[in-house]
Amino acid sequence: MTKNNTFEEKYPKITFFTDSYGWIEIGFGDTYNDSSFIKAYDQGGTVWEGKETYKTTDEALDDLEQALSKWYDETIGE
Repeated sequence: MTKNNTFEEKYPKITFFTDSYGWIEIGFGDTYNDSSFIKAYDQGGTVWEGKETYKTTDEALDDLEQALSKWYDETIGE
């Protein structure tokens, strides 16, 4: 990612999802028995849960971007 790229350019599916469908959580928050570092939710509940650990936050966001791309194809499809 160059310094000129925005979050929206690097992660278009995450941006679309959070603008139109739901929200994401990064980190473990108040629940210490969480098994996932990053998650996506919509009004119906959990859409996706990532791995417990990642080497970097970018790696976690890349994983979520790929998962939401698949979710988009399966749920909305065009």
